[in-house]
Amino acid sequence: MSPILLAAIIVVFLIVILWFFPVALWFQAILSGVYVSLVQLLLMRWRGVNPRTIVLALITGTKAGLTLKANELEAHYLAKGNVTKVVMALISANKANIPLNFQMASAIDLAGRDVLEAVQMSVNPKVINTPPVTAVAKDGIQLIAKARVTVRANIKQLVGGAGEETVLARVGEGIVSSIGSSESHKSVLENPDSISKVVLGKGLDAGTAYEILSIDIADIDVGKNIGAVLQIDQAEADKNIAQARAEERRAMAVALEQEMKAKAQEARAKVIEAEAEVPMAMAEAFRSGNLGIMDYYRMKNIQADTAMRENIAK
Repeated sequence: MSPILLAAIIVVFLIVILWFFPVALWFQAILSGVYVSLVQLLLMRWRGVNPRTIVLALITGTKAGLTLKANELEAHYLAKGNVTKVVMALISANKANIPLNFQMASAIDLAGRDVLEAVQMSVNPKVINTPPVTAVAKDGIQLIAKARVTVRANIKQLVGGAGEETVLARVGEGIVSSIGSSESHKSVLENPDSISKVVLGKGLDAGTAYEILSIDIADIDVGKNIGAVLQIDQAEADKNIAQARAEERRAMAVALEQEMKAKAQEARAKVIEAEAEVPMAMAEAFRSGNLGIMDYYRMKNIQADTAMRENIAK
């Protein structure tokens, strides 16, 4: 075997050994006051755990005064957790005197929440701007309000607690309820802080991952006169109903008129029919001797006199 081939085999062997046994990482841990055996590092490799992530997290936590266990960090890594962020959150909580242990921090991280951001929000509260909330006072005037909600993360409620959307929804509901119970929109415009007091008194942060510190009304705009709009709509509906009823009565009157005309035409036809029978009856009376010629002239004179009187009367 040539010396070059032998040297290459030795180099490859050393690389493999150093990869399985990260001596440099083990030595770095020893110098930092963290004891991790080479066998433990080898087992991390076999279990699919990145030894550098675990060792650096142990070193960082130890230097910050925390007591961490490699097995707990390794278990969190295998559970697809963010070991680095959990350790940084524990350090931040320790410096800010916030009670937070590794079990709670890992549970928050595995629940899908940013545990480091939660700790930072506990120290520095976050301001949430609500979308425009529309409500109507008792006098029918619409108001559009915008609020700023100052919240702080509630570490104990991060696991299983409702999120930011629930807080915004509850605050919006409280604003609508407060404005809706006001007698006049002017009183709301004069004292917008009354909305904040009413909303804060409802305990809207119950069951959420946040603690509401304050609710400030940033802006209130006057919208439509909903009461007037409703009255106009009601008047329009009443007018349409009245028009429909009038049209119904007109149709009934037209039908009645047509019926009366038909009856009048029928009566006229009967009169004409009766008048047509008069000459025949007179002829029959002449033939039977019941009507003489003088009687006929006397009847004609009466008819002429009647016609003359009618013309004079007209």
